[in-house]
Amino acid sequence: MHPGEFAVILLLAAAGITALSSAGCQRAPSAPTAPAAEAKDKGAAEPEGVTLKPEEIEKAGIKTTALAAVSHAPERTGYALVATRETIAQAVADLTSAAAVERQSRSALARARSLAGTPGAMPLEAQEAAERQAAVDHAAFVLAERRLSATYGQNPPWKEDYHSPLLTSLARGETKLARVTFPLGALGPAVPAKLRLMHIGETQGSKSIDTLVVWSAPADATIPGRSFFAILKGGDASEGERLIAHAAVGAAENGVVVPYSAAVISGGKYWCYLEEKPGLFVRTEIDPNMPTDEGYFVKQGLEPGSQVVTTSAGQLLARETNPSTEAD
Repeated sequence: MHPGEFAVILLLAAAGITALSSAGCQRAPSAPTAPAAEAKDKGAAEPEGVTLKPEEIEKAGIKTTALAAVSHAPERTGYALVATRETIAQAVADLTSAAAVERQSRSALARARSLAGTPGAMPLEAQEAAERQAAVDHAAFVLAERRLSATYGQNPPWKEDYHSPLLTSLARGETKLARVTFPLGALGPAVPAKLRLMHIGETQGSKSIDTLVVWSAPADATIPGRSFFAILKGGDASEGERLIAHAAVGAAENGVVVPYSAAVISGGKYWCYLEEKPGLFVRTEIDPNMPTDEGYFVKQGLEPGSQVVTTSAGQLLARETNPSTEAD
């Protein structure tokens, strides 16, 4: 073979080996990657609520109560101040004293007039003095009446009966009188039939203080708003104490009351757990803006007769938000 031809063959062989090596070093296309865990989890349907076995329910102490249908009217909030009995007692004493003096002078004048023209008739000057004294004492009595009216309104429950047992009980401190003020425009033109009063800082679920009677009060120049007087039942309020007042406005609405013990807070919202079926507890949001003495009034989203968890609802929340948590 000619030396030149041999060199050409060697060059061709070397080129072929290089091409094969390059082809072998190239990476084969990878198989399509598996779906991401997020996509997999996204497509999977998570079970709703918390499912517990009977023994787990018993161990956790979970108890339920059936929701009852109730009617509740929306309320507006104001503030009340319990009056001191000293003020009432002084006003009653002044009025009683003025009435006694007025009766005495009136009797003296009547006696003087009855003796007129008889041997026992009083001198004219004495009779005129009796008439003048009777007029002065009557004016003092009227002034005492008007002072009481200016302080406690023109239509108090005792009206003009200043010997009323109700007024006497207020003067003795057996019942309490509260002056209640609501913001301007919070109530309609009518006087509330009753008010619901609560101690400031009282825990939810505490019993409120009911009122015996409510009537309009003179405006308070220091506090803008509409004022009322209310006589309180029992001795649950102290003299000089400030209270929170609630007055019903508008028509009553139908709904249910969720006990305070059933409510749990998560994510800044209020919830309760309903037992949808035996062993399945589903968290349901509730509106806490209409509290009552017994719990939160909820007008939609919950049906009467539904079983709501009233004991150990917090354990269900912990179990739902952290599935690894075991019921205690």
